[in-house]
Amino acid sequence: MDLEKQPQKPAAPAAPATPAEPAEPALRASDADRDRIADILREALAEGRLDAEEHAERVDAVYRAKTVGELQPLVRDLPAARPAPEAPAREAYAYDGDGPAVPADRLVAVLSSTTRRGRWRVGRRTTAFALFGSVEIDLSEAVFTQRLTTIDAVSVFGSVEVRVPENVTLRGGGTGVLGNFEVAGLEAGDPEAPVVVINGYAVLGNVEARPRRGAFLADLHHKLRKHMGG
Repeated sequence: MDLEKQPQKPAAPAAPATPAEPAEPALRASDADRDRIADILREALAEGRLDAEEHAERVDAVYRAKTVGELQPLVRDLPAARPAPEAPAREAYAYDGDGPAVPADRLVAVLSSTTRRGRWRVGRRTTAFALFGSVEIDLSEAVFTQRLTTIDAVSVFGSVEVRVPENVTLRGGGTGVLGNFEVAGLEAGDPEAPVVVINGYAVLGNVEARPRRGAFLADLHHKLRKHMGG
């Protein structure tokens, strides 16, 4: 006898498909992002971690990159790309502002030379003028009375040279007319460190400001404690 066919149960309706979340767009690289990666590559070349050919290839890729994701692989194998260990907490920077206000300083050299160096209190503004002469300003051992110091440098057929410690911030810029005006920018690790700004111009002359290698401005907290016998 034939078995009767059992009625089949209707299939359960399929669950509605979950719409896929749109992928987050890649973050576009800025000029600052590219310059930061290029700086890491330049340091790696100087340290011998990359040869000249590898450096050239990676730098070319840096400035062709459109997104931050394209930049990261270019420095992934370099130590400078890894986060630096957190610096220990330190006291805020102090300034020797207890003495009388320091007047603006004027250094002039006409067919001569003028030098300011050693232990001296720096005012808020210094003017340096060289005409067929030279002015040298060395802030390596100077005592800063405020955070911002401005130096207005003018050189006409002469030279003005400024040297600062390696742990201050150095900024500025000027104009060279058939001459050279160069400020080697520097950013201090201490956000409270002195800031030195160089402005002015050079006409058939030279104005140059840069850090003095090996010179560091000591923390004035330490100086004041030592002076007071602490």
